[in-house]
Amino acid sequence: MPQLPKLPRGFADRGPADLAATSRITSTIRRVYELHGFEALETPAIEYTDALGKFLPDQDRPNEGVFSFQDDDEQWLSLRYDLTAPLARYVAANFDALPKPYRSYRHGYVYRNEKPGPGRFRQFMQFDADTVGSASPAADAEMCMMAADTMDALGVPRDDYRVKVNSRRALDTVLASLSLSPTAALTVLRAVDKLDRLGVDGVAALLGEGRKDESGDFTRGAGLPPAAIDQVLRFVTTGLMTPDLDAILSLTDDRVILAPDVVRGLEYYTGAVFEIELSGWSGSVGGGGRYDGLVSRFRDQPVPATGFSIGVSRLQAALAAAPSRAAGPVVVTVFDQDRIAEYQAMVFALHAAGIAAELYLGSGRFGAQMKYADKRNSPCVVIQGSEERASGVILVKDLRRGASLASDDSDRSEHLAAQANAQRSVPVGAMVATVREMLAQTVGLPG
Repeated sequence: MPQLPKLPRGFADRGPADLAATSRITSTIRRVYELHGFEALETPAIEYTDALGKFLPDQDRPNEGVFSFQDDDEQWLSLRYDLTAPLARYVAANFDALPKPYRSYRHGYVYRNEKPGPGRFRQFMQFDADTVGSASPAADAEMCMMAADTMDALGVPRDDYRVKVNSRRALDTVLASLSLSPTAALTVLRAVDKLDRLGVDGVAALLGEGRKDESGDFTRGAGLPPAAIDQVLRFVTTGLMTPDLDAILSLTDDRVILAPDVVRGLEYYTGAVFEIELSGWSGSVGGGGRYDGLVSRFRDQPVPATGFSIGVSRLQAALAAAPSRAAGPVVVTVFDQDRIAEYQAMVFALHAAGIAAELYLGSGRFGAQMKYADKRNSPCVVIQGSEERASGVILVKDLRRGASLASDDSDRSEHLAAQANAQRSVPVGAMVATVREMLAQTVGLPG
């Protein structure tokens, strides 16, 4: 017997309910970003590895943390790790043609070659907004307020979320006082970034010799002595006010709070950093910060920038936004194969009215067609047998209001009689209006 194919670890198939929930979330985020004056941009999923930035591991085959491969001209390519580094490449390449500041938003999947776990995937969706060309703390404050506005627009109660802000400059000052190598400093940043997930003891272990996780895998630590570990932990629990933080907090409202434990794990952040925290959810559902050096790598001039990314996949899981089943198409049933063209004309009429519909293309009898419609989660079906055709009518059956479906071998006349209260007989010309009215009552289609 052939072995069933498997998905790679850290990847997932997504059905209609999942996709419908994602569409609702991304549509809401897009409206908020556009309300703030940001415009759309799309960059490819694959970039030259050296364009993605210095936060990638420095090795001959750069495939730790990212998915990489060599092109036929032996140049290294990588799947994008986030949406910020590709933006930096785009802005640098089109710098003279773009308005400054340049305000854009992007969304799409990103890929990380990391160990997968519960809620941690190697492919996940992000939705970013960035302002490139402004050094003003007002640009950082706008990112924080826009993140809060997005949570409001998604219906998250204000008591259930906070936008947390801190300064990487302050932490960099602490790290500089410890005389750490760049590699050790980055390890410290990534350790502190796990504070909400691992707690103080877990972070202390990562700042020291290392930590073994629940699976038994060991992560090497930063190797700091006890006094340095205490100094770092004291900073992330008490914080330090800086001029940029003071300006940001003065330009925002009580949805934005100072949080010394926010550091962000990527190396390219240079100033204020932010995260969205939801009550009862481990880890952030969005984050970002100021990255004044990322675009400047490609140009011989300073280019300040700040941005924010909402983790759509994590946010969707946190909000449990997906309904149990997403509404499917209206199904036009078939009782006479010689009349396929007539049934297809009904489908076309529904399409012309903007109603999702399909023709049943299987070989089953009436009961099988109804079961198919149920599996498709169809809100209603269109029925026209020989009797209805002779009378110039069709039946529109409301599956959301009907009782349980008949078995495959049910008699059609018995089934229809039992479901009479959930169906309507109307002239053929009234089919579209009847279906639209029924959908408005059951799935909220505008009338």
